[in-house]
Amino acid sequence: MSRRELLKAAAALSAMAGLPKIAFANMAFAPRPSTWRTFEITTRVELLRADSAARAWIPLPVLRAGDWNRPGDITWTTNAASARIVRDDAGKDQMLLVEWKGGEPAPVVEMVSRVATRERAVDLSKPEKAEPLSPAERTRYLAGSRLVPIDGIIKETSDRIVGTATGEMDKAKLIYDWVVANTYRKAATRGCGSGDIVSMLKSGDLGGKCADINPLYVGLARAAGLPARDVYGLRVAPSKFGYQSLGTKTEIVTKTQHCRAEVYLSEFGWVPVDPADVRKVMLEETEGGLGTADPRVVAARQTLFGAWEDNWIAYNDRRDVALPGSTGPEIAFLMYPQAEIMSARLDCLDPDAFKYAIRSREITA
Repeated sequence: MSRRELLKAAAALSAMAGLPKIAFANMAFAPRPSTWRTFEITTRVELLRADSAARAWIPLPVLRAGDWNRPGDITWTTNAASARIVRDDAGKDQMLLVEWKGGEPAPVVEMVSRVATRERAVDLSKPEKAEPLSPAERTRYLAGSRLVPIDGIIKETSDRIVGTATGEMDKAKLIYDWVVANTYRKAATRGCGSGDIVSMLKSGDLGGKCADINPLYVGLARAAGLPARDVYGLRVAPSKFGYQSLGTKTEIVTKTQHCRAEVYLSEFGWVPVDPADVRKVMLEETEGGLGTADPRVVAARQTLFGAWEDNWIAYNDRRDVALPGSTGPEIAFLMYPQAEIMSARLDCLDPDAFKYAIRSREITA
């Protein structure tokens, strides 16, 4: 960035920080942990070709966080030769693997899962004794990965952002503010993005979607010595706080995948952050977009460092995922159904050709 751009970004953030939270749509954007909501997620996959052996991998909502995300029962029906839950190299359940033999006239699988979720809000003014990470967890959440390394340009950028700051909270907030100020949501990006943050920084084009912008936060945080992780999941209900861009519009949620992020702070534990959704509000909340000083943007920026709403469920926090039984390349993350026919990988971002659909229903009884 040039000096002029840095000064403009700093001025914009300063102006935003000076504005109070403002109520709109009759409710301030203020998630508060209270009652749990349970959602039933139905994922149906149909393959259009049946002349050859085929496989499908469906992500499971398995991330367990006792204070905000509780996976429930998972069932399925299929005409496949086999279907089973498979684990990753860490021994954790991650996906449903379905395998058809050649000649099946209409390959299909339907999986139904239940997840309970509730709002999150960390009071960052009151440090608490958080449950510490295990040595293995700390190592994992500080490590670099193929698309999100912690050296080179990532480390250089992180060092510039945090400067002389030494406190965990100061570093985490400086990185959040920088990502909000310097990225933008690029509407032309396919799906949720590729997650290649090195290419973003090297090109100078910091546009993308949630799987680009939030992993950028994670990479910069890890490079600054803060454990952090991407969390991959699905929006399953409208926003009750009036945000059209931060919720679903119908029960069909085939294209509402969303990646969020968390940073671990010693005095607070895992803290939710979502700079990508701040940029989504700016681009999509109204036609023509919103400026940084708009009350809806101000509220989103303030709230999404430390809180998020309960209309989203988590699948997993895995990166560089090898699909069991496949000879194809690893995928950057597991958030969409995947499939292969005769070992040829299908385009998971084309659900019409790939033929999958996802529905969400809230269980109120």
